[in-house]
Amino acid sequence: MTVLPIRITGDPVLHSAARPVTEFDDALRTLVTDLFETMDAAPGVGLAAPQVGVPLRLFVYGYAHDPGGPQRGVAINPELWLSPSTTDELDEDAESEGCLSVPGERFPLRRAERAMLRAVDLDQRPVQVDAQGWFARILQHEYDHLDGRLYVDRLDLVQERRARKAIVARKWGKAGLSWTPGVDDVEA
Repeated sequence: MTVLPIRITGDPVLHSAARPVTEFDDALRTLVTDLFETMDAAPGVGLAAPQVGVPLRLFVYGYAHDPGGPQRGVAINPELWLSPSTTDELDEDAESEGCLSVPGERFPLRRAERAMLRAVDLDQRPVQVDAQGWFARILQHEYDHLDGRLYVDRLDLVQERRARKAIVARKWGKAGLSWTPGVDDVEA
């Protein structure tokens, strides 16, 4: 198992749609194992293959606080269906989100309260996950990575300006930047 470097916003792999997984082999199993290892070391609740520089449609997730019990798995070639989002005023505390590819920053973002994920696992068996609340948020966030979108791309105008200022201040927004969990301090 290997902890992989996580790409930081600006790297082209993060801003391009990923390709479907077509080879279900030992290399894919190793990638999934490494994604879990990297996610856990970060620590995070999800990690998509593009975040480690691999442009494939898969992500892992691990969320211990779901009311239905701990959730942990891999989604390969997923599809995602969402409930409509509310139009209430954004709650900056309850809806604040972060990303391992925008490390150390958090901004509020409205997401759908419910999501249904359909994918396959490493053995190409169908998987369906029905999620609510934060777990639904995690699935939406990771799925966006597969389409070349970061959560900061979805922010409202005020929050987007704050995010852009933080990205410029940290000298991100260009290719080739990454950090490695357990090695680099990105919170400072």
